[in-house]
Amino acid sequence: MSVDLDLERLLALRQDINREVPGVKISVNDLLVKACALALVAVPDVNIQFDEAAQSIRRFTDADISVAVALPAGLITPIVRSANRKSISDISNEIHSLVTRAKAGTLKPEEFQGGTFSLSNLGMLGVRQFDAIINPPQSAILAIGAGEVRAVVRDGQIVARQQMTVSLSCDHRVIDGAAGAAFLRELKRLIETPTLMFIQETSYAR
Repeated sequence: MSVDLDLERLLALRQDINREVPGVKISVNDLLVKACALALVAVPDVNIQFDEAAQSIRRFTDADISVAVALPAGLITPIVRSANRKSISDISNEIHSLVTRAKAGTLKPEEFQGGTFSLSNLGMLGVRQFDAIINPPQSAILAIGAGEVRAVVRDGQIVARQQMTVSLSCDHRVIDGAAGAAFLRELKRLIETPTLMFIQETSYAR
């Protein structure tokens, strides 16, 4: 399932942070990691795994986000642990460190094994929309397409807006369509009203 996100406020917020906060250079991907983590807290039925051996469901209170990184030897997914509890600048610094060490081949196994949810971003390659393959034992992954200017209708007028399409793949043994849709709705709310990401998750989780 897919949803279009309006990026105008998110990009303005990112620009303000990078301009006004010394030493901080956050990316859209950093903000997406934070938004996904908070959406998983708000919709815990998506932050789960299916245990094949026990034929049971494992539920998680924190969001450990696996971020897909392409390497010459193949894909690796370093993990931002408890991303829901970390600031956006901390997430940005951690992702930079993880990606640098992934490319150098110095990640420890615990740094890329055991996440609860994955992000795969092909937007930088110009891919507008795609479906990502779930990374077992996780039960969901978000595919992130390119941010681009699109013609959209606002208040009866056609206007140009920065938009992005994201697609959620779910293991329907444990996540039904309603839970997936609720997650995407919450993610859209956070991305399109990004100041909510600075409020502690328990203050607004629905």
